[in-house]
Amino acid sequence: MAEEEIEKIYFTIGEVSKELNLAPSLIRFWEKEFPELSPRKTEKGTRKYTRENIALLKLIYQLVKVEGFTLQGAREKLKAQGKTAETAALTEKLLNLKTFLIELKKQLD
Repeated sequence: MAEEEIEKIYFTIGEVSKELNLAPSLIRFWEKEFPELSPRKTEKGTRKYTRENIALLKLIYQLVKVEGFTLQGAREKLKAQGKTAETAALTEKLLNLKTFLIELKKQLD
């Protein structure tokens, strides 16, 4: 009997920092600046990020670091687009699908 792969639900700030190649201090700073980004906290105050939180962090990174938005501009852009953690996660999944399809097309050519 094959064991099914168990998908992890919560990630520590260290794991998120490593995955996104961002300093933990920057992640904590963005939490203060973007109210949409609110990871769960344990009784001890340890942050627990979901995949939706990580997708939102990637979106914030894209706006601030890649596209050059100011923090205020990025906040306004998120509000104007109605980006929540769920829509950020959906955006992330669509980007992954797009990347997969591009790679598949290259292999077929």
